[in-house]
Amino acid sequence: MPIDSTHQPENSDTSQKLPVASLLALATAVFITVLTETLPAGLLPLMSADVGVSESAMGQVVTVYAIGTALTAIPLTAATAGWRRKRLLVTAMMGFAVANTVTAFSDDYVLTMVARFVAGVAAGLAWAMLVGYARRMAPAHMRGKAIAIVMAGIPIALSLGVPTGTFVGGLLGWRITFSLMSLLAIAVVGWIILAAPDRSGQKPGNRTSVLRALTVPGVVPVLVVTLLYVLAHTILYTYIAAFLEGVGMGGLVGVVLLLFGATSMVSIWVVGAHIDRRLRPLTIAGIVLIGVAAMILAVLAQSPVMVYLAVALWGLGWGGVPTLLQTAATDAGGDPAQAVLVTLWNAAMAGGGVAGGILLSVPGFGALPWSVLLLLVPVLLIVLAARVHGFPARGVGTAV
Repeated sequence: MPIDSTHQPENSDTSQKLPVASLLALATAVFITVLTETLPAGLLPLMSADVGVSESAMGQVVTVYAIGTALTAIPLTAATAGWRRKRLLVTAMMGFAVANTVTAFSDDYVLTMVARFVAGVAAGLAWAMLVGYARRMAPAHMRGKAIAIVMAGIPIALSLGVPTGTFVGGLLGWRITFSLMSLLAIAVVGWIILAAPDRSGQKPGNRTSVLRALTVPGVVPVLVVTLLYVLAHTILYTYIAAFLEGVGMGGLVGVVLLLFGATSMVSIWVVGAHIDRRLRPLTIAGIVLIGVAAMILAVLAQSPVMVYLAVALWGLGWGGVPTLLQTAATDAGGDPAQAVLVTLWNAAMAGGGVAGGILLSVPGFGALPWSVLLLLVPVLLIVLAARVHGFPARGVGTAV
């Protein structure tokens, strides 16, 4: 029987409707988490000049954030397993408010790095419980839709939040941007307190350790798929500007990313509508779409039209992936599996940045899409093999 912390009577939502206002509060929390992580990419020149370090040194604020998340997601999930869910999420959001405020006012590089590490810790705490919290707000047959609503915060942050934050930073200063992020986090805290239903943590006798969760059939395949899938995506996404420059489209990075964000939103909508009954085919379809996109970029990237087509397919394939993988992990192994997923996700992001940089420097930009194809082969094979546990042929959210 899959381990699922949602199977407690006190935590079951007896209504047949989704608590949309509560789920949107969680989606905004996801938006804050993703934007806090990625926003420095658009503000690095301003931040480095103001703090007095090189852009490469300031760029490590993204790395240290990921390290904070990867190092603390598992131990913090275990340490806070008994906390009530609303209290835990409020604590995480206050962590973002404090970290972004310190970042906004800091003139010291070391202090800024410490603040970013704290923000990463808050992200690890939030990511490890958001999916389980969303599931426990929703009727059993609508848990996938609930997760899809919450995960919509990811593409919105990437496609709209980062460009807007970069524009505001250029107009009013990067410190104003981070200050606004702090105010938004405080506003979300109030929203959660007022709108989100509370849910208990796990009782000591019902808690599942990470090691035990890893022994549950289906958990390891989902985690391996997560590691390879995110690694493949990150290698290309991190260096998409360099790839576009290599094919003569360097001035169209903004347009390409906007297209990617728009099609990702379509993907989120489709996944949200069908995930409760079709997790497996949706996962396979996403892998195939990204594989086709990578193949087009590998052999037909000299045509701008084909590049746009490939990016559209990539967004359609990728947008629902966080929802699909986090649903599969939580469905199989509960919050402990989700904590491991968060750790592996951030490790894959860090590894993708390193691997992509090596590929860009040695064989060149043309190797990036081929690396995606190479990594997607085992991803597809594992998903196809895990038809009983991990990515079952039956609908999700029905385990008992």
